[in-house]
Amino acid sequence: MFKDLFGKPKYVTVKTRSKQEKEDISPDSRLWTKCNSCKEIIFNKKLVENLLVCPECNYHFRITAKDRLAITIDEDSFQEFGHNLTSADPLEFPDYKEKLAKARAKTGLDEAVITGEATINGYPVVIGVMDFHFMGGSMGSVVGEKVTLAIERSIETRKPLILITTAGGARMQEGMIALMQMAKTSAAVKKLDEAGILYISVMTDPTSGGVTASFASLADIIIAETGALIAFAGPRVIQQTINASLPEGFQRAEFLLEHGMIDMVVSRLELKDKLTSILKIHQLGVSNYDQ
Repeated sequence: MFKDLFGKPKYVTVKTRSKQEKEDISPDSRLWTKCNSCKEIIFNKKLVENLLVCPECNYHFRITAKDRLAITIDEDSFQEFGHNLTSADPLEFPDYKEKLAKARAKTGLDEAVITGEATINGYPVVIGVMDFHFMGGSMGSVVGEKVTLAIERSIETRKPLILITTAGGARMQEGMIALMQMAKTSAAVKKLDEAGILYISVMTDPTSGGVTASFASLADIIIAETGALIAFAGPRVIQQTINASLPEGFQRAEFLLEHGMIDMVVSRLELKDKLTSILKIHQLGVSNYDQ
């Protein structure tokens, strides 16, 4: 599916999966997978064809950044930037270099976010996609820098920005430097807003900590994937802190929509079409304004 991904010095190509290649995003190598929610036993081929969404209960399995790109953008449209940025070890944190090497080997990524330019059903965008499989999608200096680069590229090209997030928070191995990325990315979003560029945030399961408390919550339109956990501190931490029971579905996408924290909840199966509709309306608005 991915042709020489990250192997080229400047550009990469992301292709739509062929029928044979769809097997690659299977959650494991077995023929069957048990749903984490309804416990239904699902034939893997059927699960892959349904974009790793349980056909019985609509539970959304977590997917990689590469697969997220493949189901969201147009074939052969992705041009990556920022791929040469890699994390250092500013605090000389024990085993941090080893953990980074392990994450790179496991995911095939250099960092917890991929950034680039692409089209979605023909509409040009700047896009960034985070990957929870890379150290829990934690935001360190490089993630913050790549997100900021994406925002700056969006301002430069005047293309709408789409950031698809999944994160466990700031990367503790980088300490205060990681926490500083919250302010850095938020300041960059402010400049994007002042430039009048459309910014769409798509929060997937889970999006938490410093990512939720910064750029992910500052978009013009905030979308959450069905059932996604969206939080600053997790529900168990809150429950133990206040010593009280929490409402059913607390911090899930549907709960946040009901309480006005996000704009819409969209199934993975409908996300590309929803993004296309928003981009179409935006382009029509810009065209009418220019006239």
